[in-house]
Amino acid sequence: MQIALYEPDIPQNTGTILRACACLGLEAHIIEPAGFPVTDRAFRRAGLDYLDQVSITRHVSFAAFDGWRRAERLELVLLTTAATGSYLDHTFRDDQILLFGRESAGVPEAVHNVVDARLAIPIRGGFRSLNIAVAMAMVTGEALRQTRGTPDPDQTGRTRVR
Repeated sequence: MQIALYEPDIPQNTGTILRACACLGLEAHIIEPAGFPVTDRAFRRAGLDYLDQVSITRHVSFAAFDGWRRAERLELVLLTTAATGSYLDHTFRDDQILLFGRESAGVPEAVHNVVDARLAIPIRGGFRSLNIAVAMAMVTGEALRQTRGTPDPDQTGRTRVR
């Protein structure tokens, strides 16, 4: 199970998600361009003290990310308010990447068209969405429950660019 962020634009949310990835032993992918500097230095300046404990891969574009994940034969599961299916009804597997869109705009239609599944978190009418870090925690918790995933206590962080 891996987490991908599509062009994130709020550094605090990205930091929270990366911290969760570190704690849960999940690989993180950041699909650029982001709305803030995506560097180890910027993350450290923002107070992300677990940076050495999370594996981060930066992808220079969605096309680069999609090419990589297809070569790795990984399924892409998009979490979106535009989906009709609930994450609670989805069967998660270890070979899936959970993709979360940009906080301000989600993902473009072209991304919707290439994902393997689109899922939503059911919320009450009249509300637009949950905070992306909260959504990531909810969905990842269910995915790990289903796959019985546990953190690797010896995992060390590293950053790569693709």
